[in-house]
Amino acid sequence: MLKDITIGQYFPTGSPVHSLDPRAKIIITIFYIVVVFLCKSFASLGLCCAVLLIFILISRVPVKMFLKSIKAILPIILFTAFLNIFYIGGGKVLFTWKFISVSEKGLYTAAFMTVRIILLIISGSALTYTTTPTMLTDGMERLLSPLKVFHVPVHTLAMMMTLALRFIPTLIDEIERITNAQKARGADLESGNFVQRAKALVPVLVPLFISAFRRAYELAFAMECRCYRGGEGRTRMKQMKLKMPDYLSFAVVVLFTAGVILLNNIYPVL
Repeated sequence: MLKDITIGQYFPTGSPVHSLDPRAKIIITIFYIVVVFLCKSFASLGLCCAVLLIFILISRVPVKMFLKSIKAILPIILFTAFLNIFYIGGGKVLFTWKFISVSEKGLYTAAFMTVRIILLIISGSALTYTTTPTMLTDGMERLLSPLKVFHVPVHTLAMMMTLALRFIPTLIDEIERITNAQKARGADLESGNFVQRAKALVPVLVPLFISAFRRAYELAFAMECRCYRGGEGRTRMKQMKLKMPDYLSFAVVVLFTAGVILLNNIYPVL
């Protein structure tokens, strides 16, 4: 299961999506997430699915990478669908047993919420798959630069978020390595009740925290040795500049948003 977590990974393919300005991709991702929440019918949600599918095909990132990102949190998705099925009533009652009742609206809402969560996960993964951590940091810093007027440490915040995102795959590999080492020593991490399994995780969590703090110290020491002093006076080898493909992407996002609003008005709301 841990190997299926692909958050924070970069998958280079040299596609047109990879060459877009990171600021444009961040803004497009934020707009897409907002539009997904604006969807009120399956028609508008279907348009969101179609747009995201086209984006995946253009990015040339293997579909299995996106499926892995969904598989990692599949229990949460199923739990959310389960709650919507049994706790939302309305419309025609399809099944009743004692205090359990399944209605038509409950099924529709469960399916709608499941597709929405999947779209949100894939859109977030698409941003990291097509943008390097360095470019992601620079893009976030440039977008948040107006906050410098209020003395907000924009560069530090962007660096912290990107480092946290970057080290997710590293920590996952570390958990896998420690778990295999403990199992080789005879540790039983999978049997027993919830309390016993929680106690069995202590031999994994303690080395993990020690390793994480060691990596953080080594990273801070390496940055200090390279005379890192934050964003003050810092220059960049690659200057970001919005180009025609970026503006065309913004135009597509505007048309996409208008299409979702139009479909919400045409087709009935759930």
